[in-house]
Amino acid sequence: MSATTPSIAATSAGAQALERLQAWPGEHRVAVGLSGGVDSSLTAALLVEAGWEIEGLTLWLMSGKGACCAEGLVDAAGICEQLGVPHHIVDSRDNFAREIVEGLIEGYQAGITPLPCSRCNRSVKFGPMLEWARQERGLERVATGHYARIRLDETTGRWKLLRGLDTRKDQSYFLYDLNQDVLSRVVFPLGELTKPDTRREASRHGLRTAEKPESQDLCLADHHGSMRAFLDAYLPPRQGEIVLQDSTVVGHHDGIEHFTIGQRKGLGVAWSEPLHVVRLDAAMNRVVVAPRAEAGRACCEVGAINWVSIPPPAAGFSRRVEVQVRYRSGPVMADLTCIEASDADIAGQRPHRCQLRFDEPQFSITPGQAAVFYEGESVLGGGLIQNSF
Repeated sequence: MSATTPSIAATSAGAQALERLQAWPGEHRVAVGLSGGVDSSLTAALLVEAGWEIEGLTLWLMSGKGACCAEGLVDAAGICEQLGVPHHIVDSRDNFAREIVEGLIEGYQAGITPLPCSRCNRSVKFGPMLEWARQERGLERVATGHYARIRLDETTGRWKLLRGLDTRKDQSYFLYDLNQDVLSRVVFPLGELTKPDTRREASRHGLRTAEKPESQDLCLADHHGSMRAFLDAYLPPRQGEIVLQDSTVVGHHDGIEHFTIGQRKGLGVAWSEPLHVVRLDAAMNRVVVAPRAEAGRACCEVGAINWVSIPPPAAGFSRRVEVQVRYRSGPVMADLTCIEASDADIAGQRPHRCQLRFDEPQFSITPGQAAVFYEGESVLGGGLIQNSF
């Protein structure tokens, strides 16, 4: 069965997706970012069915096994062959190694837990894909299979990033760092579909990836077998102490990079009550732990903020917001106050900073991870957690 002419009717959700794509303003020519998974495959199929002129684009990020590597390239090429559209592979291995691999290693060495996915979206995927599509193919837009939505606020003229309707699959957290130019040129056809909708629509189109399982890990972990294996490939073992906040030694470790804030299991420590990681001390090569009663943090500072759905506010601006501090954590209420940017923020041309005061203490405020601010379904902005207290 051809994906361009499915023989059975679209589901209700699929039909609505087609209507939205057919009514999309502007030119209906687009490069589709194809990873070889079911989400990006259906994105391409829906666009073709809606009458768009598409070309497939796959970034070659790593050599070897994994979703971003050989298997993904083969499946992406197969989808394009099935749809009867061109497929292009762009060698992005050097950029990925520089922006993501080196950044991860530097971060873990400094005692933080980096968030590579948002940085990859900004520096490796969307910006470079849009530039390549425009320069090489004369295409002004890129579509991907992310579960998120975009809407133009005609009052302010800003493009708003909205959560995907499927709360279990919503990926707006990882997209907070996209700028207004990128948001104005991307298309997310799956933003109002659920994952079961996607599977059903992929089966309707007869896509080879319809039943392909999802990777549950970061692509680097998938590539190396585990995140620990990835880190061990780049960082030699460095034994140190696991200590309480008063410096009492309660155990030992072979690298602070194997721990993250809030972690309780796998510490290798026998104690009278469960202990949680509260700080990674890179200078002393120590993992600092505490009982849960002492592990919560009421405040944190967030730097390198990208304001999305509202213009960048000035220092002193305050607002009640919902905050998500981990992809898998639910939003919590906090008071956001903009503060003066640090020298590092300014030097990095990201001169926006804030302090968050949570209504209730949080147990996973992790330097290097993102804090993303929401108002209802809209992403107001987000940045990287610098510290907590």
